[in-house]
Amino acid sequence: MVSSTNHLLITFLVIFNTCFAFGNLSFVDGGFLFSPKHVVIYNTLNSHEGLVVHCRNKGKDLTFPAIQSQQSVGFKFHVNLRRTTTYTCTFTWLGNVKTFDIFRVDRDDSSKSKCGICRECIWYINESGPCRARRDGGTPYCFQWPS
Repeated sequence: MVSSTNHLLITFLVIFNTCFAFGNLSFVDGGFLFSPKHVVIYNTLNSHEGLVVHCRNKGKDLTFPAIQSQQSVGFKFHVNLRRTTTYTCTFTWLGNVKTFDIFRVDRDDSSKSKCGICRECIWYINESGPCRARRDGGTPYCFQWPS
């Protein structure tokens, strides 16, 4: 007869082993199952205008006061068990309203993504689109605003 403690340990080891088998673990970048994520958004608009940021997912609705040029806002969360976590943000400045998925599991928490895994997902918001900083300090991953 297996005790409940042993059953829990066996379950944990199966999950842990499965994560290794699929290559989902990166201790440096925070790819470990249930690791916290931290999104940081910097206002790097060339116009030096204030930037209003509103982010949401299925369970949270986050509105921040306008952030001034070179200032930032951030929020923390955990990726859900089904690995479907997405945060969509709306960015508003001087007659512009742009929307972008600031965090998507397939792009920001996958070792198979060209951007790789980020534990600290640092974004720079420009008129041309958002750019995510690289952990190695290389050229950031930049995206155009969806039309």
